[in-house]
Amino acid sequence: MTGSPLRLRLNSMEFKVVELEREPIEFDLAIPPGQVDLGDEAKQMGNLATSGLAEVIHEHRGPKDIVADIRLRGKFSGKFEVPCARCVEPVEIPLASDFDLIFRPAGADSEATERSITAPETEIGYYQRDSLLLEDVLREQVLLSLPVRTLCKPDCKGLCPRCGQNRNSQDCSCDEGPSDPRWEALSGLRSQIKSSKH
Repeated sequence: MTGSPLRLRLNSMEFKVVELEREPIEFDLAIPPGQVDLGDEAKQMGNLATSGLAEVIHEHRGPKDIVADIRLRGKFSGKFEVPCARCVEPVEIPLASDFDLIFRPAGADSEATERSITAPETEIGYYQRDSLLLEDVLREQVLLSLPVRTLCKPDCKGLCPRCGQNRNSQDCSCDEGPSDPRWEALSGLRSQIKSSKH
């Protein structure tokens, strides 16, 4: 099994069940920015490297009930920019992860049945129309690998809630305190509660 002739078939990054039935497909790709849509969550910086193996696993659920699962094992690595949770300035973070995933045909699990694949490290997903797009898998894996909260630096001062100035680059002259009249009503309520308790 050689990787080079199969890479040409992966220009669209699509694994078709009919092709995987003939032989497993190895992939080793450098995906340029923009090919995997990460939305507003992150921005890809440079190529996203990914390699691995796609194959069909037949799940025998009965004499005439055979489900063609696609198993995708591989890894990815790349650099990404995500917004700082406080000041929204871009922060570059490296990401790398391995994956071992099973994809069933959509609707294959509409009835609860015993599953032959129970490996705890394997996650189950679904594919549509007899093929699986690698970019969809990579999008999900990258987004799952992103940190929940990223800061540009531990002591990031964030944005001023009144004027929106980035307090890391320049102090603003806004007064500290509630910037919304609704908060002022609440602060007045606090003093009323204190006085009614005495």
